[in-house]
Amino acid sequence: MSSALLAADGDLANSVYLERSDPREGAFDRRVRAWLDAASQRLRPLRPMLAARVREAGSLCGECERLSDAEVCRQLRIAAREALGPRGSARALALVREAARRSLGLRPFDTQLMGAAVVMTGRLAEMQTGEGKTLTAALGAAIVACAGVPVHVVTVNDYLAQRDADEMRPLFAFLGLDVGSIVSGMELPARRAAYACDVTWCVNKELVFDYLKDRVAAAATPTRAQMRLHALTAPGQGGAAGRLLLRGLHFAIVDEADSVLIDEARTPLILAEKGARDEDHVLYAQALELARALQADLHYELSAARRALVLLPAGRAELARVATELGGIWAATRAREELASQALRALHLFHRDHHYILAEGKVQIVDEFTGRVLDGRTWEQGLHQLIEVKEGCELSDHARTTARITYQRFFRRYLRLAGMTGTASEVAGELREVYALQTVTLPTHRPSRRVRRAHVCCADAPSKWQRVAEDAAAAMRRGQPVLVGTKSVQASEQLAEVLRERGLDFQLLNARQDAEEAAMVARAGEPGRLTVATNMAGRGTDIRLAGGVDEAGGLHVILTEFHESARIDRQLFGRCARQGNAGSAVAIVALDDALFAQHGRDLVRLVQWLQALCPGHAVADLLRRLCQRRAGRHARRVRDDTMKRDRDVDSMLAFAGRSI
Repeated sequence: MSSALLAADGDLANSVYLERSDPREGAFDRRVRAWLDAASQRLRPLRPMLAARVREAGSLCGECERLSDAEVCRQLRIAAREALGPRGSARALALVREAARRSLGLRPFDTQLMGAAVVMTGRLAEMQTGEGKTLTAALGAAIVACAGVPVHVVTVNDYLAQRDADEMRPLFAFLGLDVGSIVSGMELPARRAAYACDVTWCVNKELVFDYLKDRVAAAATPTRAQMRLHALTAPGQGGAAGRLLLRGLHFAIVDEADSVLIDEARTPLILAEKGARDEDHVLYAQALELARALQADLHYELSAARRALVLLPAGRAELARVATELGGIWAATRAREELASQALRALHLFHRDHHYILAEGKVQIVDEFTGRVLDGRTWEQGLHQLIEVKEGCELSDHARTTARITYQRFFRRYLRLAGMTGTASEVAGELREVYALQTVTLPTHRPSRRVRRAHVCCADAPSKWQRVAEDAAAAMRRGQPVLVGTKSVQASEQLAEVLRERGLDFQLLNARQDAEEAAMVARAGEPGRLTVATNMAGRGTDIRLAGGVDEAGGLHVILTEFHESARIDRQLFGRCARQGNAGSAVAIVALDDALFAQHGRDLVRLVQWLQALCPGHAVADLLRRLCQRRAGRHARRVRDDTMKRDRDVDSMLAFAGRSI
């Protein structure tokens, strides 16, 4: 099956740089389509069909084992074309399993074959943590690539992109396929060569920015007609095609799909070029000084939960009064109000060691979903410079936007989109509605032995940290390794201070130790070892249990603060009890945690009263559910607004012949 045949799945923007056109459907149309798709899935569930296909593949194993290496490759290339059709191919699954056995020394489990079958047909496989998604992605990518279709395997950081490409390389080499990887810091020729491979592992942000660079390279701000015209110029002849990095958007398998497609879809990705440096700190200092003088609820309204700020009439009047004294840009009504609003956001909505850290005298943004530093990223519209002035750092260059796109619009441009994650059930409806991705939940290879203890809800943060330290120490005495998840750098360092006071040895993993992440997480399964990790740092790195740990109860996971999404809580709990190992998990939280303070302030006193009457975790769990539901609704609105604004911007650019 070729790229041209895949194109039958939808309209193409052009015939050379292959991608889908943006769907022109409103919110109502998306919801109706998603509802019909969900109804169809209930009437014709996919799992039984997949299980039957895998059983058929199992019956072919003996035949495949008798084939020569060359014959396995030849037959797989034939079967792969059928495998991309709606009915799939059990023979392709049997052959790729045999190829993996010979090249990697690994015989894929039935669950992994089911996962490969899911992604080949453009769906999302929900596989429990530790079920081997790396190999699953490689199996699916190998079959698709054998059909002649370029594949992008999209993951969340440089380490995983490089590691997974290197680990799976023998399988692709056995099949005569090339493998590349895209990580930060690569030069353009190296990127172009990696994208030219049959299968390319990519970091999500690097991939999107390279796509935007292609759009800008083909023409300053190209129309699709211009893209088609430029792409016809042969590579190496100095035309646009010679400057393009990608070959188009053919087939993508998104690993950790909920993180990429949901959590990181709140803001558009913006390609910018550096402008002249503003050496004058006076304007930003004035803005911050003025913002500090404004009073909440009198001059402005602030919502930390929604990260929203609104200037009130009294605030506008105060700005107008100050403008007569300061002059300059302050005399322009819109400019002064936007500058003051950004200064208020810098002071009250963005906090050190939570949203950013200071390293080497620079403000470095921390990804709130992973706890990692977003190297080279800056906030726009002067916000970054205001935070630099607030923190006493050297002012960085301004940036001018040259192109932008949301994850929602980008990933829907693939001819076929698939994905994998351990936690998709909570957002299956949004994935179906926004990305037309159907979620299929797969069984585990072995029954789970995870022990979930009842939640512990403390009155405040200090008592919480003491309780966490006691619980960790008790598990360590039993010989269990302990992984403690915190939500911010600040929280991890508060806990670290308590652990030091108690004389407990631990390793701390947050945005400040990002470079050692994989090695630290890999050691977290040793007996009696205590690891404190910010958020989901280390996600994707296996915690392998050392000898004797399983008998002691396995890895013990402590969650110290509920996240806005229950999915992220499940991701942390999923670090223990993988592949049938023993493991335990508990949530130890406080009523003054950010989730409760921001989304349940009106309920906390009621919960305190009810807990006094009925001690236990049930009331706190009800509060968690209500707060996470509120947070989830708000996050969905933010993502919808982001997508709508991006479409509006693109429509305005299209009117001027400059759409992306």
